[in-house]
Amino acid sequence: MRMCAPVGGLLTALAVVFGTAVAFAPIPRITWEHREVQLVQFHEPGIFNYSALLLSEDKDTLYVGAREAVFALNAHNISKKQHEAYWKVSEDKKAKCAEKGKSKQTECLNYIRVLQPLSASALYVCGTNAFQPACDHLNLTSFKFLGKNEDGKGRCPFDPAQSYTSVMVDGELYSGTSYNFLGSEPIISRNSSHSPLRTEYAIPWLNEPSFVFADVIGESPEGGDGEDDKVYFFFTEVSVEYEFIFKLMIPRVARVCKGDQGGLRTLQKKWTSFLKARLICSRPDSNLVFNVLRDVFVLRSPSLKEPVFYGVFTPQLNNVGLSAVCAYNLSTAEAVFSRGKYMQSATVEQSHTKWVRYNGAVPTPRPGACINREARAANFSSSLNLPDKTLQFVKDHPLMDDSVTPIDNRPRLIKSDVNYTQIVVDRTRALDGTVHDVMFVSTDRGSLHKAISLENDVHIIEETQLFQDFEPVQTLLLSSKKGRRFVYAGSNSGVVQAPVAFCGKHGTCEDCVLARDPYCAWSPAAAACIALHQTDGPSRGLIQEMSGDASACPASSPLPFPPPGSSSLSCLVPDSSSSPRSPWPASGPGPDSRLQVTLLPPFLSDQAQHVHALGTFHLFCHATGPADVHFLWEKNGRELEVCVPAQTHALPDGRAHVLSWLRDALRESAEYRCSALSTAGNKTSKVRVTVTRLASGCLLSLTTTAVSRPPCSEAGYLRTRAAHISSQSPRGSVLNKASEDGWLWG
Repeated sequence: MRMCAPVGGLLTALAVVFGTAVAFAPIPRITWEHREVQLVQFHEPGIFNYSALLLSEDKDTLYVGAREAVFALNAHNISKKQHEAYWKVSEDKKAKCAEKGKSKQTECLNYIRVLQPLSASALYVCGTNAFQPACDHLNLTSFKFLGKNEDGKGRCPFDPAQSYTSVMVDGELYSGTSYNFLGSEPIISRNSSHSPLRTEYAIPWLNEPSFVFADVIGESPEGGDGEDDKVYFFFTEVSVEYEFIFKLMIPRVARVCKGDQGGLRTLQKKWTSFLKARLICSRPDSNLVFNVLRDVFVLRSPSLKEPVFYGVFTPQLNNVGLSAVCAYNLSTAEAVFSRGKYMQSATVEQSHTKWVRYNGAVPTPRPGACINREARAANFSSSLNLPDKTLQFVKDHPLMDDSVTPIDNRPRLIKSDVNYTQIVVDRTRALDGTVHDVMFVSTDRGSLHKAISLENDVHIIEETQLFQDFEPVQTLLLSSKKGRRFVYAGSNSGVVQAPVAFCGKHGTCEDCVLARDPYCAWSPAAAACIALHQTDGPSRGLIQEMSGDASACPASSPLPFPPPGSSSLSCLVPDSSSSPRSPWPASGPGPDSRLQVTLLPPFLSDQAQHVHALGTFHLFCHATGPADVHFLWEKNGRELEVCVPAQTHALPDGRAHVLSWLRDALRESAEYRCSALSTAGNKTSKVRVTVTRLASGCLLSLTTTAVSRPPCSEAGYLRTRAAHISSQSPRGSVLNKASEDGWLWG
């Protein structure tokens, strides 16, 4: 929401924030309940916390790290277990752990936290090991642990509840975790036999971080300066720049250079290239700030000039249930580190500001920079050759003053009434050649949202309930191999495998097109909605329109014709508590409880329209269900006081098909709901019709449907934002990386 007049005062600012929160409510066009879709699942009895996923594209194997176990699953069908290896904690270790005040039944076990490819024949595995973290090698031929029993301190957390992240780079493990039992010493380190490095134990370097993600970004072949590969770490930490009564959280991105060898005298065995910067994810025109980072995904594609970071964020005080997705170009982050200003501790005590911009002279070579061709030309062939002045500066100034801003300076997606947990992104091409970044975002209620950006709008294609018990999704992994595209999700109870699209669930051409799913197209020859990535045939004749225009569909009709059977026409009035008059006699004590109520497309979310203020518009709903199915229309939460026509048709199989349509006009914004009610269950669709006034001093309501803006007039314009929800299903709920050797891990 944007106020044209100046905003002042705390109460006004809060009203702006919370008013905007209401506006960001894109609703999934359709919700697939768990029982409606055929999801492949894996769960081993007695095993929990399936939090580490690693995919070998070459071997078509999904490796799963859980509590005290590692599994190898068929990547095409994860219900088929290939191998298993158990790593349990001895009773002696459990007892010692319990003596320190930890739970013997839950905490004093071995939670697998690191699952990384070590070679083509081995995995590197680390676990909490009853608060004595340990690492081992898992032979992929015998699928047995080799008994290395390496010390996992600094590589794996002590506490299974502590944050962690890791990435394997050329056989060396880069990790972010806690270095001690209490979790009070955070560390970003490199486990190396010849050059181990770690962060300085100092608040300016890391201040109570919650680690989220790590990945390596290789130097572009086009880069002419001979730059080093870099490892990026993403986390949320307590602010060092400002100090308040409460702890202000700040999302960060930090990077180190792969070729870093530490300093000769200053910063011995410490990073000389560690720099960190703030990540910005906010809505500039609404004072909405998302300052807690939940997950990150790195999108790489041949069609991209550079990798793109996608991050999931929530506000620190998230009492309104908001989540956002922001995207960042790699070059934006690197520009901050290579050319940005540094910060320094404030020399003059100020109210809340503890760190300020450093405007003094910067030593040469530039502090925190990787060794490149220019540095080597100046006889600095290694970080061991760097002067103490440069090293002391980066030791005292690890924080950049400039921030990393998102693409287009705004989030890709803002969603209310949901807490997003994980994200993966797939890049696919629609039939018209347009490339779409499809975001798969999981929730803390066990569901998965699939969303794309269309022009200046976001469209949530569908919501899928992955886990029946609505438990949080702990990790997501994407397989985008040609002909096989799946999303794997891990939770406390097991792993689920879902296709990237449920094209076959769309039974008509209109429904297929209105889904606006770049993976799906209607095949007139097959009379079916097909998945484009699963067909190698020519695309000629296929129907797909990302604008949602279904006029190309054969024999399409703006309103569905009723199927054969007897029918009746009635008028729904407020005091009518029973269903419309039915043409068939009652049979038995009531309707068949096995019959489901099903809303039929086009849903209200497919009826977005532009209407001049005070002009009339039409909305309609239709559904099938038991004989007593009927509609209830509401406006702003109150039952409509006008006659709403409804037509009911008796189907040969004993079900009923009911169609109802509404004609209305608006002066102010309103929300409409049509509910299909029956003794077997209810389904609801809703649409918000928003009057958008563009005159001076007016209020602009943000909607999810883009519309061209005519010159301002007193009349204003309205448009509809639609939503389809199911009253029968609750509305809501790590790492995923790709490498050149065919591994994906989560």
